[in-house]
Amino acid sequence: MAEAVKPQGCTNLKLRQLSRAVTRHYDAYVAPIGLKNTQYSLLSHVVVLGPLRPGELAARMKLDPSTLTRNLHPLVAAGWVELGPGEDARSRLVSATEAGRAKRAEAQKAWKQAQMALNARLGEARVVALHALIDDCLLALDPLETEDE
Repeated sequence: MAEAVKPQGCTNLKLRQLSRAVTRHYDAYVAPIGLKNTQYSLLSHVVVLGPLRPGELAARMKLDPSTLTRNLHPLVAAGWVELGPGEDARSRLVSATEAGRAKRAEAQKAWKQAQMALNARLGEARVVALHALIDDCLLALDPLETEDE
């Protein structure tokens, strides 16, 4: 009987290395437009989902609220996103400005080029398998899913 294959090395380290490599790849495409990939992602979420409360945006993006706040600052400073009044005096709403919508539209073209280049470099079958594996792992690690067990 063949021996079972056991994981080697640190999964966290390997995932972080992969994440940094993918980040560098996407950044190379969106940097000429004046964005980092994290800013593009955040701007896209605000355009698609907004206006919405910062806490709701953080939850939808699976971000810590303090990380979201820190990442919103450059987008607000650039005039692409604004924080406006919410339903009451204590709440705020995040929304994209017209300049932000235009910036996202410009960046979408570069993002698509980055995705197509990544697909070509890794192979589409590998990318599909990677997405499926990531989705399965995220589901298995979701605290709401594991609480019910």
